[in-house]
Amino acid sequence: MILFPAIDLKDGQCVRLKHGDMATAIIYNDDPAAQAKAFEEQGFEWLHVVDLNGAFQGQSVNSAAVGAILKATKNPVQLGGGIRTLEQIEDWLDRGLARVILGTVAVRDPDLVRQACKAFPGKVAVGIDAKGGKVAVEGWAEASSLGVIELARKFEGAGVAAIIYTDIDRDGVLTGINWDATIDLADAVSIPVIASGGLASIADIVRMTMPDAQKLEGAISGRALYDGRIDPTEALAILQGRPATEARS
Repeated sequence: MILFPAIDLKDGQCVRLKHGDMATAIIYNDDPAAQAKAFEEQGFEWLHVVDLNGAFQGQSVNSAAVGAILKATKNPVQLGGGIRTLEQIEDWLDRGLARVILGTVAVRDPDLVRQACKAFPGKVAVGIDAKGGKVAVEGWAEASSLGVIELARKFEGAGVAAIIYTDIDRDGVLTGINWDATIDLADAVSIPVIASGGLASIADIVRMTMPDAQKLEGAISGRALYDGRIDPTEALAILQGRPATEARS
């Protein structure tokens, strides 16, 4: 079970949004590379990065910041936001990314996702961001008519490494992960699922260890880590089954 610390990039800085609204951005660190290194030193073994500008503009915008992150950490990095072509996927993987995350293009052009999975096995994840149970695209600015499970099932057998499922209504507001919807998705497909959006406290970390959540690959944490609501040592100890302090709610 992996806890992925998140670095969301806006204008080259680490920020967190509420409900995916760029106007709500709170800057947590103006040095993304230093933040990546700090997460590594805290004991995390993966890093989740999102190019927020890229997600809205449909092309990579924070490339320099991502490049600095890749140089600063030895941890594998997965990146989403504005990656829409096979050429972009190949370029990022060549630069050292462990995994690219395809979101909008998974809705617009599912065949491209399948091609990417074939060309780069184990290196392609799909990001499914949902509002009211329907998939959102273009940096969450547009709603589609697709249901979450309907979209996920399009990629069964395609070789997708993971699905990152985000409940937009919970993202950045510390209300707890939508466990019911996340576990329903994991039950519906064979592709590993990563929970995202709303992870709020050690109680969510403990929830990750429950039997029905064991099928998940892990969960992503952003604001709760930045605000100090989750202690990295305690969280990682719980997930690794080592002695930890009593869980806080």
